[in-house]
Amino acid sequence: MVGSVATVQRIKGVLSEKSDSLALALVAMYSQWKLQREAKEREWKELRNYIFATDTTTTSNSGLPWKNRTTIPKICQIRDNLHANYMDALFPNDDWLIWEGDDEDSVAIDKRKILEYYTKNKANNSGFLETVSALLLDYIDYGNAFAEVIWVNETHTDSLTGEEETTYKGGKLVRISPFDIVFNPSASSFSKSPKFRRYIKTIGELKKELKYRTDLNFDEKVFSDLVERRRELSSFKKEDIDKAEGYLADGFGTLSEYYGSGIVELLEFEGDYYDSTNDVLYENRIITIIDRMQIIRNIPNPNWTGKDNKLHVCWRARPDNLYGMSPLDNLVGLQYRLDHLENAKADAWDQTILPPKVIKGDVEPFEWSPNVDIHVPEDGDVTILPPNPAVFQANNEVAFLMGLMEEMAGAPKQAMGIRTPGEKTAFEVQSLENAAGRIFNNKILKFSREMLEPAINLFVEVARRNLDYADTIKVVDNDFGVAQFMSITKDDLTAKGKLKPIGARHFAARAQLIQNLTGIFNSPIGQMIQPDLSRKALTQLIEEVLGLSKFKLFKENIAVSEQLETQKLMQQAQIDLQGDSQVPLEEAMIGGDLQQEEE
Repeated sequence: MVGSVATVQRIKGVLSEKSDSLALALVAMYSQWKLQREAKEREWKELRNYIFATDTTTTSNSGLPWKNRTTIPKICQIRDNLHANYMDALFPNDDWLIWEGDDEDSVAIDKRKILEYYTKNKANNSGFLETVSALLLDYIDYGNAFAEVIWVNETHTDSLTGEEETTYKGGKLVRISPFDIVFNPSASSFSKSPKFRRYIKTIGELKKELKYRTDLNFDEKVFSDLVERRRELSSFKKEDIDKAEGYLADGFGTLSEYYGSGIVELLEFEGDYYDSTNDVLYENRIITIIDRMQIIRNIPNPNWTGKDNKLHVCWRARPDNLYGMSPLDNLVGLQYRLDHLENAKADAWDQTILPPKVIKGDVEPFEWSPNVDIHVPEDGDVTILPPNPAVFQANNEVAFLMGLMEEMAGAPKQAMGIRTPGEKTAFEVQSLENAAGRIFNNKILKFSREMLEPAINLFVEVARRNLDYADTIKVVDNDFGVAQFMSITKDDLTAKGKLKPIGARHFAARAQLIQNLTGIFNSPIGQMIQPDLSRKALTQLIEEVLGLSKFKLFKENIAVSEQLETQKLMQQAQIDLQGDSQVPLEEAMIGGDLQQEEE
């Protein structure tokens, strides 16, 4: 496919003899792709300005000649509304994840529990939900969300004992800013496209990774060159360095400012590339470049799936372009119009309260205020210019625009389906509500399939590669609420199948199913199929669809057992009552007298 293999031509560096020709060729490709995306980045920045604007001075509306600078934060409200509903649909309860095995061993209940418990435990302890929340904001703001799953070993030193303790060890979902990743948008898919990820680290952070992250396979010799280069260049003047090479690292200004900042820029290439200079094809490589001149790592991608661990999902797909479109992109013009109308209306109100005046003749100076006396000569006149009354009808158009923006963003009102004349039955109302949420359901399922599902499966993949010990996780028993501890090894995580998030099965689909079942059983068809209906299967369906499994409401014939227990208690109470009523009066009186004497 076009765009799935990068073609590089090695070039010679100018700043240093240590510059790697492959590194410089890849950096040139990164700069070219970054430059080609500048127009899209300007759109992202304009939209971001509208989302966080407190007035129109920071938006493209700042050029309008209005005195008032009010902005109606409609885009921001739509963004927050979509984000809240997306999160609620993805994680409606704690049972948002299931394992689906592909062979007999993988579908065993013990294997399923191990994989589900392990992944949920790592997700809860690694800030998974918080990262997904940030990715959903990217999904809404930029129309593109990027992430990767990495293996981390977070430790801290106990201040009392001085011992190093592990706080978390396992997979972790990491958000990638859309501004920090570039790729070939003409490739057939994001996973097949060569891509560059930009990292910013301090020298100390890089040194720590060399010490603790041996799995990264960083070249310590290159790191030493990096430190030595900064030490040598610290004795040069700014002009000397700038003359050496006209080079601007993103976000650091000149090269001298970059070297003096204590920051290290890493560009990481992932994918296939063809070295046209040496006529060699390299497949599935990871190449990390520091200072845009030296390669600190060049290794085969260790991912067992045969592709990189970068993930991408777009809100609205474009034909022949992997960069997606945001639900808010089309609303920037409407937001511009909204603010325009609001400020024009406000200026008209100001003109009504303090209208412009036409002064004719030699009128004495006066102060415009209520009950003021104006001395006008014989040939003079003071006339008020009234505003056009049509401008005060702008409220109707403002309300229309805000409703239109809600619908365009896929966050419609309660019922956006086509309404037919006459009253509606409950079934018809439900159908309209389902039609209203169709866009919403489609977009959240897309995020679940393309981002959430591969992310949680990568948790297991990185564990299979890096888990070299028996990991102990905490499991809470749903029946008794007792905490148990499970020991998991690499072999326990080896299975054929995949983890699937089920939270995105939106409530509308579940409500539609229950509504259909209710309609069927209230009709003659329900009576006809009654003999063939499995009560146990129907119970399991209701428990799953309504998310009631954690409450343990349904057990086989539990109502019979509980009714029998209740009847036994009632019979025992009746027997006790009859026994008390048969005690002779004299014995009761004697018992009472003896009790009084004892007191």
